[in-house]
Amino acid sequence: MKVSKHSAEHYIWGDSCDGWRLVKNPDLSVIHEQMPPHTSEVRHYHEKAQQFFFILSGTATIEVNGEAIILNAQEGVEIPPLVPHQMFNKSDEAVQFLVISQPATKGDRIIAD
Repeated sequence: MKVSKHSAEHYIWGDSCDGWRLVKNPDLSVIHEQMPPHTSEVRHYHEKAQQFFFILSGTATIEVNGEAIILNAQEGVEIPPLVPHQMFNKSDEAVQFLVISQPATKGDRIIAD
């Protein structure tokens, strides 16, 4: 079945950030997310899920286990299970990206110190 950002389940997270669930099943999650300028996610990790963040537009900074990685459009990074991470949009423009999780992260998110 065809899916798009316009037909997918939408939700708001964090400080006015958007998410669209493109694939939602226990074994795989694909979410299109958008972060307004100067927003961030809470630092966390997943016990089971591995994730891949892929920037569609804009520039994001993702902190992975204490290291800041700048991601531009068409760049991505894989995050293994148990690795603390946090996404930031430190720019003056919105950033849009895909978050691919396997398995899905429902009930698998632990806030990191």
